[in-house]
Amino acid sequence: MKKRHFLTSVVLIAAGAALLSSCAPTQTAAVGADGYALPPALSGERRALVLPDFGKVAYYADSRGVGRPLVLVHAINAAGSAYEVKPLWDGYAGKRPVYALEFPGFGSSDRPDVTYTPQLMTQALQALVAELNTEVDVVALSLGSEFAARAALSEPRIKSLALVSPSGFGQPRGGSQQATDDDGGQKLYNRLNAIGDPLYATLRTRPSIQYFLSRSFRGPVPTDLVDYAVVTTRQPGAKYAPLYFVSGRLFTPDAYGELYSKLNTPTLVLYDQDGFVSFDRLPLFAQKTNASVVRIPETDGLPHWEKPQETQAALEAFWNAQR
Repeated sequence: MKKRHFLTSVVLIAAGAALLSSCAPTQTAAVGADGYALPPALSGERRALVLPDFGKVAYYADSRGVGRPLVLVHAINAAGSAYEVKPLWDGYAGKRPVYALEFPGFGSSDRPDVTYTPQLMTQALQALVAELNTEVDVVALSLGSEFAARAALSEPRIKSLALVSPSGFGQPRGGSQQATDDDGGQKLYNRLNAIGDPLYATLRTRPSIQYFLSRSFRGPVPTDLVDYAVVTTRQPGAKYAPLYFVSGRLFTPDAYGELYSKLNTPTLVLYDQDGFVSFDRLPLFAQKTNASVVRIPETDGLPHWEKPQETQAALEAFWNAQR
């Protein structure tokens, strides 16, 4: 049976959440010595840059090692954070300079009640590259791949892209999933926002987080990943960016046509099965110059967690080919 897209599942949850009359109070962690309420997702130094008209965007940094810096980009979901790239971070920290961005509205970044757009997320990645002010390799997960591709189209310091189970390789999105459709996307966002507290209270429960993560794993879901996802959803303002995600407004309507097909940056796609995205146009992409496609068998969307050695071997072969 074909798996449903994440948005379909969430809308079904929203229908049930609308029946709730209240939501549990937000739990907030005490502010730590580094000034953040959220425990660190990764080793290394937690830093921040200021994005104009938004606020603080957090990232992790470990400048040890040699070679071109590696920038890691997490996915977008109800509990997104840099913890999602932890196996890659642990695999490369100390060997080459490595940095991990946390998008606006997620992780230790600010989470204000503002309009979240693909452009805002892209600006955050471009700001980190400008902060580093050097050539970088970027590895991005799922919807983060669309933002990484958009950034690479105008940022020449991004010298390679590795996209893990990227969204946007299926058929063009329509209806409520059109991220730039002010009519459909905004109306759906408004409806979701009207039940925002009970909806997000449902999405952030441990059973809900466990369920959605289980669709990205062939085997058991790591307990530490679930634990951190639960904690990050308890931060003040945690609901705002995920509601834009659920409404579809963070997706590019035709990411293949608008982004991936236009890439000249050397790009690797790692994939296998994925319960939330499809790869209908991946064979077409594989015909492009500078495009590589590698299947990591027996994985369900997060191969760097389930098969870290195979994932890193594919990355190393790709990067070596560029050199």
